[in-house]
Amino acid sequence: MFQQIRANKIRSIWLIIGMGLLLLGVGYTIGEFAFGSGVAGIILATIIWLIMNLVALFEGDNIFLSVSKARKLKRDDHPRLYNIVEEMKIASGLPYMPDIYIIDDPAPNAFATGRNQKKSAIAVTSGLLRMLNRDELQGVIAHEMGHIKNRDVLMTVIAGIMVGAIVLLANLAMWYLFLGGARGGRRTSSGGSGGGQAFLIILLVSIVLIIVAPIFARLLYYALSRKREYLADASSALYTRYPEGLASALEKLSSSTHVLASANQVTAPMYIINPLHKAGLKASDLSSTHPPTSERIRILRSMGNSASLATYDRAYKRVRGGKGSVIPGGAMAGAAGLVATREAVAAEPKPAKKEKLERARDVSGLLEKLNNYTALACQCGTAFRVPPDYKGKSIKCPRCGRDNPIPGR
Repeated sequence: MFQQIRANKIRSIWLIIGMGLLLLGVGYTIGEFAFGSGVAGIILATIIWLIMNLVALFEGDNIFLSVSKARKLKRDDHPRLYNIVEEMKIASGLPYMPDIYIIDDPAPNAFATGRNQKKSAIAVTSGLLRMLNRDELQGVIAHEMGHIKNRDVLMTVIAGIMVGAIVLLANLAMWYLFLGGARGGRRTSSGGSGGGQAFLIILLVSIVLIIVAPIFARLLYYALSRKREYLADASSALYTRYPEGLASALEKLSSSTHVLASANQVTAPMYIINPLHKAGLKASDLSSTHPPTSERIRILRSMGNSASLATYDRAYKRVRGGKGSVIPGGAMAGAAGLVATREAVAAEPKPAKKEKLERARDVSGLLEKLNNYTALACQCGTAFRVPPDYKGKSIKCPRCGRDNPIPGR
């Protein structure tokens, strides 16, 4: 496990370096045509890169949570969710409890973010809480806990911020070239026909770079997230000792037709499945933010009752036809000893319909509380909630018709 975490770090550093080179290339283009000096453009790009990295380091997680419209929860807001996060925190050996957030959206999804293991957060959608039973929700939370434990979160935030910087600079350069004119171009073209031809070549190369750089940066960003998903799946199986929980959750999530409203191309790789997907549509491997969900499900279900990292690695190779490995060979000896099995639950499970009703009631109550609904109880025994935008001073009971005064009005 530790070797794989280290390998992911090294791979991530190289991908970040690749993004940095793209950023400098776009900066050089801007400097050459806007200031007549490519060096000035590189200095500008470096300054932007440093500023955005500082922003990513100190406020990146808050930015992603804010963009996702996530709101922080307390233990009393949703005890079941808090208890599951607490259980997985203990199972993973994470030294600090992540903050818990909810996104009010029917699309079932979740993501983890943060600066390090000390300051981290897990966000889930209301649709996820409504859709999944306890075992499935535990599998998803354990997956996100795996991202925190494996130190993925900060690198993903930095990469996302860098993609935004590249796109910003590329759009600025494109706007300048086509609308603002090129100071360097006028200088070069004045040197005669040879200089004019050289300028046209430089201009063509620059335009290609400006168009290709954001696309290539996104591909690097997507590559950063794909292999991490497999390792987080393996971590989930290890922490929960029940691979079927996550497999069943992924099956439900991938069948959803909802698209997460607050997600975008930068934040998409952070989620457990692609939040921009539509059921029945498959993105190409190159442009996908995640590995194929069907493949992830097959790997988890190929593990049987064993939840070791070595078992996941064998299932990974079997499903992918012997291609690659999630855990490097040097880590296999240590991984082989980390075996856990889940005992059969003797208690009789709740009827599915009753459990779904309880989940829906819990989530509705939570969202009403977060949105400042007023709870009322009529003398006839009917309990109901009044939305904050209701203007009246009293409201009629939908059952007996009695007027009930609203407190504070």
